[in-house]
Amino acid sequence: MTIREDQVKALANETRIEVLRLLDDPSAHFSMQESADPVAVGVCVLLLAEHFSVSQPTMSRHIELLKRAGFIIAKRQQKWTYCSRNEAALTDYAAWLKSSLNIKSI
Repeated sequence: MTIREDQVKALANETRIEVLRLLDDPSAHFSMQESADPVAVGVCVLLLAEHFSVSQPTMSRHIELLKRAGFIIAKRQQKWTYCSRNEAALTDYAAWLKSSLNIKSI
């Protein structure tokens, strides 16, 4: 599977799209995170799972797809995994999509 196929697949699910929306402003949505600064380090996968009322393994599968697509950067600290958006990859994908579909303005 190519990176573009992974990216399309990653964005074919509303939960994964919402994860990216939430991570756009982690301090607004996850200020209660005590284990690490959500802006500097990222948001814990467990907090994302709680937000969506899904199990940690289910959220981990969503995060893995977003990571494969390059949209998420995941950092492991001790036993926790923290996620943040990869803005460069998101910008690149948006430009590719615009170019591929011959979109004149967004």
